Amino acid sequence: MKVSSKFDFALLNIGKAHHYADWNFENVNSPFTRIYLVTEGEAGIYFPEGFFELSPKHLYIIPAFTLHSYKCTGLFKLNYIHVYESQETNITEQYAFPFEIEASELDYQLVELLLKLNPRRELKHYDPEFYDNSATLLKNIAENTHQSFYTALQTKGILFYLFSKFIEKAKPKLNVKDARITKSLLFIRKNIHMSLSVSQLSELCFLSSDHYIRLFKKEMNCTPIQYINQKKIERAQLLLSLKNESIKEIAYSLSFENISYFNRLFKKMTGKTPRQYCNELEIYG
Repeated sequence: MKVSSKFDFALLNIGKAHHYADWNFENVNSPFTRIYLVTEGEAGIYFPEGFFELSPKHLYIIPAFTLHSYKCTGLFKLNYIHVYESQETNITEQYAFPFEIEASELDYQLVELLLKLNPRRELKHYDPEFYDNSATLLKNIAENTHQSFYTALQTKGILFYLFSKFIEKAKPKLNVKDARITKSLLFIRKNIHMSLSVSQLSELCFLSSDHYIRLFKKEMNCTPIQYINQKKIERAQLLLSLKNESIKEIAYSLSFENISYFNRLFKKMTGKTPRQYCNELEIYG
């Protein structure tokens, strides 16, 4: 599998958690990826597609913006790692990861080293209400700028290693074969804050608008405008989680001139209005 080398990860939190029937939170949907290394006991996670159990000697991954709920009825111990990823070349957007993989002794050793390299990065509270909010996320992202170069390199190296464990068995969500469409997808992600048009994208690919739309739909199973809107709303979700800006300011920052249209589009794609989404962030993050 060919993977871009431009992915960038930032460690938000890492720690050890000991639970006893208290890891029960509903409708969690965060702008960062979670990696769990289970050490003792059992618990479960509900996804829209079903219920999955977590057990010792396994690694688990929950990509950013994945709706899920936790269920724990007894003893459960795990190492948790929260990772924020650059949105321009998002690996969790491009690949469908296996939820569970077997953990090796090396995995345990590297997670221990990651803990040692990053002290005081554990969660003060386990309820997402306390750690998924914008102020905490911004603070944790900023922590990475205070690391020594040596620590930052080792931290990123371990994060890349852990992601590589899942990448080995991951499958591309989109098998885009045409280089022109790949080029336009990268352009969209890098310039999602701009007002993007089909004519602009087709010129970038040296195609007529009609030809570009047909080719894009063949490769992506949606129109260019549908894809642009999807990426804009995903970015809006991230901004609502990370920044202390109003809904109107975020809509304008993504080149939506009509706030009513932004609200309707947001609800169509997420099932919630921006205000409802913000209210839930205050509860679950």
